This record gives sequence, C-alpha cells and structure tokens, in this order.
Amino acid sequence: MPDPTSKNPPKKLRSTEWFGSADKNGFMYRSWMKNQGIPDHEFDGRPIIGICNTWSELTPCNAHFRKIAEHVKRGISEAGGFPVEFPVFSNGESNLRPTAMLTRNLASMDVEEAIRGNPVDAVVLLTGCDKTTPALLMGAASCDIPAIVVTGGPMLNGKLEGKNIGSGTAVWQLHESLKAGEINLHQFLSAEGGMSRSAGTCNTMGTASTMACMAEALGTSLPHNAAIPAVDARRYVLAQMSGMRAVQMAKDGLTLSKILTREAFENAIRVNAAIGGSTNAVIHLKAIAGRIGVELELEDWTRIGSHTPTIVDLMPSGRFLMEEFYYAGGLPAVLRRLGENGLLPHPGALTVNGQSIWDNVREAPSFDDEVIRPLDKPLIADGGIRILRGNLSPRGAVLKPSAASPELLKHRGRAVVFENLEHYKERIVDEDLDIDASCVMVLKNCGPKGYPGMAEVGNMGLPPKLLRQGVKDMVRISDARMSGTAYGTVVLHVAPEAADGGPLAAVRDGDWIELDCDAGRLHLDISDEELAARLASLSAADAQPMSTRGGGYQKLYVNHVLQADEGCDFDFLVGCRGSAVPRHSH
Repeated sequence: MPDPTSKNPPKKLRSTEWFGSADKNGFMYRSWMKNQGIPDHEFDGRPIIGICNTWSELTPCNAHFRKIAEHVKRGISEAGGFPVEFPVFSNGESNLRPTAMLTRNLASMDVEEAIRGNPVDAVVLLTGCDKTTPALLMGAASCDIPAIVVTGGPMLNGKLEGKNIGSGTAVWQLHESLKAGEINLHQFLSAEGGMSRSAGTCNTMGTASTMACMAEALGTSLPHNAAIPAVDARRYVLAQMSGMRAVQMAKDGLTLSKILTREAFENAIRVNAAIGGSTNAVIHLKAIAGRIGVELELEDWTRIGSHTPTIVDLMPSGRFLMEEFYYAGGLPAVLRRLGENGLLPHPGALTVNGQSIWDNVREAPSFDDEVIRPLDKPLIADGGIRILRGNLSPRGAVLKPSAASPELLKHRGRAVVFENLEHYKERIVDEDLDIDASCVMVLKNCGPKGYPGMAEVGNMGLPPKLLRQGVKDMVRISDARMSGTAYGTVVLHVAPEAADGGPLAAVRDGDWIELDCDAGRLHLDISDEELAARLASLSAADAQPMSTRGGGYQKLYVNHVLQADEGCDFDFLVGCRGSAVPRHSH
C-alpha cells in the first residue's frame, strides 16, 4: 500500500477514510478485505465503485443481473477503479405480496445506508423490475454521491399463435376474454410460456420500461440504457461502459445533485407524455425529487405534460413492444424529435456522461416511423397524464388518456361501490349485480395505508355479464395504482385515500359521479353538507387500516407513509442526508 505520510498522496476520495491510514483502523479495514484475495496495490487510493445489485431469483426481471454485474466490474477495472458488489433488497412486482410498492421505501433505506456506511466513492445502480429503479435512485439521491443507472433491459417480444403479445398487457386481455367466454382455460394458460420467453423486464411500456426511460431522460444513465433488450449483447457493452464512466464520475465529483435538477425532472415529465408512460411515474418521480430537494407538484404534470403528443406506439396504448422500440432508435430518437420541435424543455440539462442531454441525442437516428412516429402523426395528439381534482379528489387523482377510451373521458355515471378488494372479487361475479356499461366502478381502501402499499388493483376487471355483452371498458375510480402494462379509462391515486378519511370513503351505491378529463374534474354529485355528514358518520374502525392492528414493518409503513400526491415516501425520509463518512466502528 502507498505510504500515507507521503508528500504527494493520491487525490483523496471518500474511501480513503477507510483504507488510507496506517493506524489500527486502516489495518482492520484492509485486512478483512484481503481475505478475498485482494493484493496490497488495490488499496492505492484508486476509486472504489460500488455495484448496487438487486439480483434475486424471486425477482424474475432481475434474475440475470449477476452477468450484468460482471460486465460492470470489467469496466470499473479497465478504468482503474476497484469494483465492490453488494446486494440490496430486491422487491419484484410479480411475486411480492401484498405489493412491491409496500417495500419500495424499505429498499431505498437499504440502499442509502449501504452506500453511506461503506467505503464507496461512486455507485452503479443495477435496476430492472418496477420499484427497483425508483428505490435505488431514492436511496442514492439521499446520499448524493456519483451514481449511474444500468437497467437490466426488457424481455424479447412475447409470442402466442405466431403473433406478438406484451408482458402484463396480455394477462389483462386474455383474462377478460376468458371471462367473456371467448377463449377457454387451456387457451388462456397456454400463453404463459410465450409471454415471458427471455430474461428481462416487461416488454411493454409498463412501469419497468417507463422508469428505465425516466432514468435516461433524467440523465442518470448512458444513452440507450432504457431499451436495449436484456439478452442483446449490446446490453453488456453498455454495462461495461457504465462501469468505466462511474470511475471518472468519482474522480470528477459528478454527484446526483448536479444531474437531478428541476430541469431534469421537467424533461422527464415531457418524455413520459411522449412515450405513453405509466401513471406510476407520477409517484416515483415525486419521491425521487423529494430525496434530492427538488420541488415537484402534480400541477407540473399538467403544465409540462399536457398537449404533448404521444409518439411511441407501444402497448398498452399502441401496437408494438420494447424490442421494436430499440430497433427503431430507442429513447434517443424520441428525445431528438422532441428537441427538434422545441418540445424538450431543457436541452442543456447535464447527464452522467458529462454531456448535455441534447448533445447526446442531436444526431440520434430513427429507423421506423411506425414505432416512433413523427409529431404530425402521433398515436395520441394530446398525451401525458391528466391530473383530476374535485370534491372526490381534493388533493388530486390521475388518468392516462392514451390508454383510455376517448368516448369515456367525459362521462357521468351511477356509482357501483366496492369497499375493498375482497368485496370487489365477491360482488363482481354476481349475475344479479345492478350494473351496466354506463356505471362508474368505485374501489375503496386500496391506497397507501388502506391496502397497505397501494397495490396495482385499480384496473378492476369488468363484470363477466357485461363482457359477454361485448363491453370492453368502463370508468373505474380508486385510491389504488394500476400496472403500467394495463389499460382502460381508470382513475387512480385518489388523494386523500379512503383509509385516510378521504371523500372516496363516503361514496355509496347509486351516487352519480362526473368525470371530465379535459377540464381536469372529478366530482361526486352530492352537496358539501351531505359529503361532510357522511364522512363524520364513519367510525374510527371503518377508517383504520387493517395493518395498524398488528405490528412490524407494515405498522411503520402505515404510520409514516405520505399520500399519493406526495410520492408515498416516508415522512422521515424526505430530503438529502448526504454522504458524510460515519464514525469508526471500532
């Protein structure tokens, strides 16, 4: 190891607080690391780059991350860095119950404390499945060290009977067809293997792909990170290049606060509209912004995202899948089209490669105008996420027009109410249920506190008796979320939620509800006095989430989670706590 008393020591990095001294503490830190076969010269003051890995066989979307991590290590070593891989909580959407959203904040705490408490100068964030991207960015932002995102990439196109099918989207479509009697159980189950036929995340513009695009639009990943298929060799090239870049970021002190600026978030909101991105991005971007100290409000989605054409023709809003999106030019092609038409709010925003986002994409090619459409031939002329307010959602609710039925975006209907998910499942199959296509389905107690965790149950399946009549969509309202792979005229994230005393709790069967998407209005047609009286009549037991009656993490979650309009972070986690080196452990 180098002599720490030398007159010309290497540039001091954070990790030298562990490995750069010749005292008892330095001895201990180096000695135990050496049991892995690390030689003296590795402790010469070179940048130590953490690889924050969400690999897990219980998170199928991230199950190939060990190989990706090896390519990241190659890049770090090639650039003269010292790679150290460490695991963090992996909250996979497909297996984790009651919902992966319940543990997004827990995972972010794991990331934050692992970074701050360990000798790392920069970190490569290996993200994939829906919540892993925001969780890792939230945790890293709370430390504000140099960080770069490497996404696992989407699966190859799903296949069924010679046609492409989309991850998640096919589930909702086929299940409704099964309930309508259009296909049998064998046909339904035969799609399982073909839908998920390679490593990677959902191949639709679901939440995983959306958040990968958000990471790229925010400037936290290298160009093309969002769309390269998981099994494409170019995914491994990008991983290696990202590892190399992380070393230079550590040397340059290029921290997240220099990248995750207000301008970066405004770019991301515009991009989300252009790609037809998931409604979940509203919650996740708010939470990430809160960790880095950027004020982001629901109105920003209206101000920036509204009147932006959706030009990416991907399921669930359109026809194609992420594989075609990459071959068509990926997100750089979208960014170039926005920029050339004056629709990229801040082209000078800095990215992790040290260049502006516009410098990265100004010459990006586009190869397929069917997949990435010209602005004068959009999939949806006015895309983005609509923010809805009214006496039913005083703090806001969201709707995704590109996935909705245009004829339902202005609608008045009679409410059919489900008090919770179990009540919905029991009632929806009742052939005597008083419901028709004009009704508005209302689901309560599925928000952050009520479920708990705000599960993706807002896209309620329609009653089988209506499906058999050919009904394909209805207005649905809840305090829940829905999968980014889902579709329909679905109002989500109603805030405050029913379990927190929100007006949604007061809705009764037979009430009339008005939705006006263009006006941003969601209204329960009862008087203010009647609404107040109904809310006052609710007992404390009615409003108490089931999870508060036990203990453990769920109790901590319910006691501290913020509402959907605030990003569903914990109240005590908002803000940046920095990366100051903690006191010695011995």
